[in-house]
Amino acid sequence: MIKLRSKKLFKSSPKLNTGAAVKGRGVTSGEIKWELRPGGMLVQKRDCKESGGEGMIKIRVSTVSQWHDISIQATSTFGELKMILSLLTNLEAKEQRLLFKGKEREDNEYLHMVGVRDKDKVLMLEDPAIKEMKLVGLSSHQVIGSPYRTITV
Repeated sequence: MIKLRSKKLFKSSPKLNTGAAVKGRGVTSGEIKWELRPGGMLVQKRDCKESGGEGMIKIRVSTVSQWHDISIQATSTFGELKMILSLLTNLEAKEQRLLFKGKEREDNEYLHMVGVRDKDKVLMLEDPAIKEMKLVGLSSHQVIGSPYRTITV
């Protein structure tokens, strides 16, 4: 039978007291704050330090040819984001398709629930079906305006 000895791999570090600060490291520990998530999970509350107001995030929206930096609340929906984009791009909300992390997002999905954070990128595309309907509508108007008419007596 072989006796195994445990080897010490790390140097000993000073133990952290729950109420004191570690000198020289700037680490303070105090009371831990908890929050209850919608799924019923109890988790440690995050310390969010945001500039520009409570819960505001800045999103970069990329269209085919332009970038738009938009400040919006994190608890907003993609439908509300489309309404803001309709003012900037002259495309109605129903004509827009928003993609985040490679997936198209529905109007009723919340930004923070999908994982949109500060300085994230969202891609906006024009809906191809509506774009095609516009092109078909334009070509049908050209046929109606024919300058020749047949006259019967």
